[in-house]
Order: sequence, then C-alpha cells, then structure tokens
Amino acid sequence: MKTETTVAERIAGAIPRGVSVPIPILAHHASGAEIWDAEGRRYIDFGGGIAVLNVGHRHPHVIAAVHAQLDAFTHTCFGVTPYESYIKLAERMNQLAPISETTKKKTIFLTTGAEAVENAVKIARHATGRSAIISFTGGFHGRTLMALALTGKINPYKAGFGPFPADTFHAPFPDAYRGGSTKKSLAALEMLFKSSVEPSRVAAIIIEPVQGEGGFNVAPFEFLRELRALCDRHGIVFIADEIQTGFGRTGRMFAVEHAGVEPDLITIAKSLAGGFPLSGVIGRAAIMDSVAPGGLGGTFAGSPVSCAAALAVLDVFRDEHVLERAEKQGVLVRARLEVMRERFPIIGDVRGLGAMLAIELVRNRATREPAPELASRLAKHASERGLILLTAGIYGNVIRILAPLTASPELMDEGMTILEHSLADLG
Repeated sequence: MKTETTVAERIAGAIPRGVSVPIPILAHHASGAEIWDAEGRRYIDFGGGIAVLNVGHRHPHVIAAVHAQLDAFTHTCFGVTPYESYIKLAERMNQLAPISETTKKKTIFLTTGAEAVENAVKIARHATGRSAIISFTGGFHGRTLMALALTGKINPYKAGFGPFPADTFHAPFPDAYRGGSTKKSLAALEMLFKSSVEPSRVAAIIIEPVQGEGGFNVAPFEFLRELRALCDRHGIVFIADEIQTGFGRTGRMFAVEHAGVEPDLITIAKSLAGGFPLSGVIGRAAIMDSVAPGGLGGTFAGSPVSCAAALAVLDVFRDEHVLERAEKQGVLVRARLEVMRERFPIIGDVRGLGAMLAIELVRNRATREPAPELASRLAKHASERGLILLTAGIYGNVIRILAPLTASPELMDEGMTILEHSLADLG
C-alpha cells in the first residue's frame, strides 16, 4: 500500500531544487506572530516571511483595507489609469523619507526589492550620465542580474549565473567581527578609485545600513557619514538599500536615521505593505525627475491592492506606536541573546540594531571559525520545538531574529526560551 506523499516529496517533485525549502512546513493559517500548519501545529514566527511582516500576519487594519480595495478594483496599471492609493502613498513616503524637509522628494512604486534596486541604478545612471556602481562585500540586493552583480555573496546566489552586468565594483564592508573597520573600508574605496574605476565614472554607491542576508552586520554610523561625504565630494549618488532594514526593524522608520545620514535614493520593499508585494524608490526630486516620461514603470508596478495595504501599515505604525515597540523588543531580545552567549561557547557574536538582531555560530571563539552546520541544525531543531528561524551570513552560520514588531513580550519570551532550549539540545 502506497504511503502518503510528504510535503518535502511534493516540493521535490513539482518545484525546481533551486527554490530552497530547508524546513518544509506547510502553512495553513497565521495570525500576528504565529503560524499553524495543516495538522494544526503552532509555530512562533521569528522569520517574518524574511522581514516582510513587521506588523504581523493578517493585521486586521491591513486586511480591512485590502478587502475594501478588492471591492473597488484590483488592477488598472497606474501608467494607464492612475488611482488615489498610489498617489497618497507616494505623498506619505515623501514625508517620511529621511531627506531634508527643504528638499523635494518623489517616489515610484514597483513590485519586488530587486526591481527597486534595478530602478535605483537606472535612475542614478540617467541622472549622472555615469555607469559604474559600487556595492559592498556581504551585501544582498536581489536575484535579478544587476542586483546579483551588486550582491556580495557567491553561494548560493551568484554561482553559475554569470556573466553579470559590467561596471559593478565591490568594496569591503566594515565588518568589525571579521576584522573590518571604517578606516579599512574607506582606504579600500580610495584604492578602488586609483586601481579600478575613477570616481568621475561612478554613478552610485549602494549600501545596506545593516546587512540582511550578509549576517546583520551593522555599518558603523561614522562610516555611513564618511560615505555620504565621499559621495558629495565626487558627485556620486548615495543609495540606501532599506529593503530589509526599513519600516521599523531597527527602531527607526529607516535605519540610516540612526547615523543622521541623508541618502539621495532609498530602496524599499518587504514590510512596506504588510505581506503584499510592493517595493519602491524614494529620492530627491532632482534625481528622480531626470528620467523622461515612459522611462520608468511596469505593468503591475504599484498594485492598488498593495498600495492600500501599505497605507494601512503606515496607519498601524502611527496608531499602535510600532517604532517604540520595536525598541522594546530589541532590548528584550538582545538581553536574552547576551545571556545565551555567556552560556553557549558556540555563540561567537551577538549583534544588530534595534529589533534586527542575530547570533553568529562558531566552532571556536578564539579562531572564530564559522559553523554553518550548527546554524542549519539549530534552525531545524527549533522548528521541531515550534519556532521558525532563518539562517544568514556569508558563511551561512548566522541565526537572525525577524519577529513581527507587534508580537507581545510574552510571545517573544516564549520564542527566546525555545531558542535557548534548542541551543542546549545541540550539546
């Protein structure tokens, strides 16, 4: 008699293996910071759909806004028949952007984070008349070819997909745990200008204020300020990739606010629309308007359903004090992680900003040798205990916390206890 096909077997039989599903949990329904599978088992969600659910699964205000939009219309294409939600959301983004109030801002909406990065590059190149783009080692900017060219991690993202677009260069990210520093990264940029690309040919420098897939490495605030000054000296567009860091994850609406830095362009996505696909580029109007009519857009760009959801997300941030809750969550999580670091020698580092926190697992604290197999085992074991975790980092040895910012302290404490017990179980 044939046994029932498992979820993993169905995935393997129908979906390309390039779509990685290391823990095949079949989601059935979700609410807040919890997911239930098809068999009714409950999981605490510390993955947040990869930083998409800062206001939680199915927030009632977001769902109500989506239902109202569905009753009106689902699609017209903004470039054919515009609609209020796109315009209103752009107006609110322009107000929220950490760019001087005296500077006019404009926003375009798209669908995915990679699409936002692609358009930011297009805009920067068009505005400057230059071609070169500089990004950083360990950075992640998406899976399309230009976004991959800018991404600073080979496996699994870039291996076998080249050649990539030309005129892209990488500088070392100031990763303190791995020996990096502001001084070293600035010196490397100056050497790049002398050896590989003259600054007068550089259209933009793009950086994540806190690296996401790279392992939650925080760019020193001093470095971001020096990078801003360098861009000003050479007429280079400063692009802040806030796709994972944006919308409260670090305790501010945008992570660059911690450093007091004003970008020229900001890429946004993930938690912008509370679980619905939406991305965008916010920027100085003088730069954004350099592109002629028809040069930007897309059939599904700025979906009316997603724009309605995003407007509701911003209301939730305002009405439910989500930024303050993010700061409190960060304090709680960091305190628990520091206790675990004292207890478990495999935790080499605790780092992050606000509620964007992670632990780096190592085989030996003295040598800091990465332990990716331990990270994989920990994520799998935690799922068996009812906690969803995500790995990250160039070496795949980082465990990151991306719980909804609206999760209660009690639920967060329960999840952290499962994490601690799972670490203990590794031996």
